Amino acid sequence: MNNFSKNQVNFYTVTEKDDAQRLDKLLCKILKDVPKSYIYRIIRSGEIRINKKRAEISTKVFLNDLIRIPPIESTGVAPKNVVNIPIGKFPILFEDEYFLIINKPSGVACHGGSGVSFGVIEQLRKTRTTDKFLELAHRLDRDTSGILILAKKRQALIKLQELIRGNKIRKHYLALTLGCINEDTKIVKAPLYKYMTKEGERRVCVDKENGQYAYTTFTILKRFTDFTLVDANIKTGRTHQIRVHLQHIGYPIAMDDKYGDFDMNKKLSKIGLRRMFLHAYKIEFTHPITDEKINIKSELPIDLEKFINGLALRT
Repeated sequence: MNNFSKNQVNFYTVTEKDDAQRLDKLLCKILKDVPKSYIYRIIRSGEIRINKKRAEISTKVFLNDLIRIPPIESTGVAPKNVVNIPIGKFPILFEDEYFLIINKPSGVACHGGSGVSFGVIEQLRKTRTTDKFLELAHRLDRDTSGILILAKKRQALIKLQELIRGNKIRKHYLALTLGCINEDTKIVKAPLYKYMTKEGERRVCVDKENGQYAYTTFTILKRFTDFTLVDANIKTGRTHQIRVHLQHIGYPIAMDDKYGDFDMNKKLSKIGLRRMFLHAYKIEFTHPITDEKINIKSELPIDLEKFINGLALRT
């Protein structure tokens, strides 16, 4: 960034090479010595402006947009500490010259920030040094395991995200809910609203007035005495969509530490379930470059499989 000073307000004009990037990704490149957690914080607080308007972390920037960046040093932010990022070796489910699809384990964030020093993307960039371009095409919650797509070319990233926006990618998740759902199918269309708690944590709730349209179809796969295994097919890609929709209809996900039944979670932990039971197990789409039909599956992790094998089926 030319003539950039941390002690004053700066303005950055989006160039052709920056076109269609996410705001947070661009700022991480501009503010190389500033922690990602701080960058996310100043975006959420409204201090970052695009064409004089507030923006979100996921906002896309376009050619000639004017980004206002507030003073950095006045906030007391120290230069980013050197983080020892481990080499990331994740099971590869599919790879060609455009995409890398991996099986993400639970407990690993997709990217650094918000108290996390590094995630999948930082680890893979360290490992795959020959890939000149590598970006997350979408995200999974830290505790959610399963299929994660990364783009190896900017053209591929843009085209895949167009498919996502056009609802042309079929994403299926396996979730274990508390309680037994009687219907074979549950369709939930409940708008979701993102907000921040007083502690600065991101949360989502159903809000008919202010929320964004969200649509999930739940298909019952197995009924247990006190639980239900469901296939969740998301038609929209909102933050925490599956988790909040299941909570909204009265069947929260087992071991969900944000929207679940906390007393029940303690009991589940004692009998062997140590993580949220949510796994991205299937994805289907037409390759936006080659027109190949992509159908990827990821088997239920051993710990989750072992847990449901010990449950009593509903009679």
